[in-house]
Amino acid sequence: MAQQTVTKEDFESMLLDSFVDNDAAEGTVVRGKVVAIEKDLAIIDVGLKTEGRVPLKEFGQAGRDGTITVGSEVEVYVDRVENAMGEAVLSREKARREESWVKLEEKYNANERVEGVIFNQVKGGFTVDLEGAVAFLPRSQVDIRPIRDIAPLMNVSQPFQILKMDKRRGNIVVSRRAILEESRAEQRSEIVQQLEEGQVVDGVVKNITDYGAFVDLGGIDGLLHVTDIAWRRVNHPSEVLTIGETIKVQIVRINHESHRISLGMKQLQADPWEGIEAKYPINAKFTGRVTNITDYGAFVELEPGIEGLIHVSEMSWTKKNVHPGKIVSTSQEVDVVVLEVDPDKRRISLGLKQTLQNPWEAFAEKNPVGATIEGEVKNKTEFGLFIGLEGDVDGMVHLSDLDWQKSGEVALDDYNRGDIVKAKVLDVDVEKERISLGIKQLAADDLAETSAASGETGGLRKNAVVTTEVIEVNDGGIEVRIADSEVTAFIRRADLSRDRNDQRPERFSKGEKVDARVTQYDRKTGRIQLSIKALEIAEEREAVANFGSSDSGASLGDILGAALKGRDEK
Repeated sequence: MAQQTVTKEDFESMLLDSFVDNDAAEGTVVRGKVVAIEKDLAIIDVGLKTEGRVPLKEFGQAGRDGTITVGSEVEVYVDRVENAMGEAVLSREKARREESWVKLEEKYNANERVEGVIFNQVKGGFTVDLEGAVAFLPRSQVDIRPIRDIAPLMNVSQPFQILKMDKRRGNIVVSRRAILEESRAEQRSEIVQQLEEGQVVDGVVKNITDYGAFVDLGGIDGLLHVTDIAWRRVNHPSEVLTIGETIKVQIVRINHESHRISLGMKQLQADPWEGIEAKYPINAKFTGRVTNITDYGAFVELEPGIEGLIHVSEMSWTKKNVHPGKIVSTSQEVDVVVLEVDPDKRRISLGLKQTLQNPWEAFAEKNPVGATIEGEVKNKTEFGLFIGLEGDVDGMVHLSDLDWQKSGEVALDDYNRGDIVKAKVLDVDVEKERISLGIKQLAADDLAETSAASGETGGLRKNAVVTTEVIEVNDGGIEVRIADSEVTAFIRRADLSRDRNDQRPERFSKGEKVDARVTQYDRKTGRIQLSIKALEIAEEREAVANFGSSDSGASLGDILGAALKGRDEK
């Protein structure tokens, strides 16, 4: 009876041990023995009280060439201890993959390279066999530069770098580019160590961009910037270089940290800016070709490598605020005058208008003061008319020079834009580029008649005193008519009084009688200028001279009062 109890306990213990062993075996790689081969299957005993079947093709070449025979020991992965048929579910491929994962994790943690084979193309990249484990190779990680044909890289064993591993999801991401960049960095470092700034080397044009060209120096690229190709202006590198062309360049600068190399071609040629001041003296005239036009001017090539700028203000005497493209065009041959040379900044200032005669000088030579001209009314403003003249210049007729009898504002209404009018030249200021004209001066010389009738004492001559009547008041001054004549003149605000506080046109009214002094009278042009201020100053001086002295003790008010009384009595 006791013996039967022991047998049950032993059986239960053995059964429990069996279950524990079975649970522990699932999901692991175990070693088994081939006990039979039936057609394309190998029957393997893994010591789990049951056997499993594995297709011979999972053993790869060994399964095909017959080296897997009864009695062979192999490693397989236990998927499940027992299926519906009571057999163990085994896999040689999963065993190989599990074995690969362990090795790959070791190399990933040690940052070591792995060997793999690209065997298929998928969306966004390629699949790689890493000795049984399948990894993903993104398209961006295939090469340093995008490649069109992947065929030469397929089914070829080559090194990869593992970028990411996730065993739970079964994901492995690898890179072939990282291997190439590492090799390239080592190669670049060796080449850079052999190069020196100022060294002249041969290179092959590898790529051309808008800003320059990349030149292969034998394993490392250098940048030849567009401004370093030639001393002259180069709009695009393709004007001078072609891809595949071998050129001689000088190493301008080396950055040993980033391994960037700057190259130059123009440095191998003589600098055209040396002795530039002697070649292009100030005010000398030269012929050049327009190479570029901007909003602020035009660049002119005087010789290869030497360009000067014609600023927009130096392009035309008369065309102001006009875009340079309206005056010159690209590739046009133009005559220019050298205005300034700065060899340090490599700048030359040129002038285009200086090659032509100043139109105001030309006008003054042809039409001296007093000459009669004819022109079209170009513009009408609140202070006068602008007349278009020969040489593309304008002359101005002030309101006070429109008519002898009418006020300026009234006379202005008689003229419209486009009218052809005649006028007399009153003044030409070449420096300020101004031409003063008068229309009323063409009429009968009322000034001369007034002057003759009044005699020497009160005549219209410089410094004479005349009585006038206010006929118009505006912000700029007052317009007056000389008494007993039809002669009008304009007294500016600044000439209305000696005292600044009284220089207010509004303190005068139409019809008021005002005395003024003639400060300018040109019989030839008929121009007359009057000033109340000049009269007050002259009267003060006369009063001090006649009625007072430095030690008399008389006040200025007493002196002026006596002077004014004496004048009234006279």
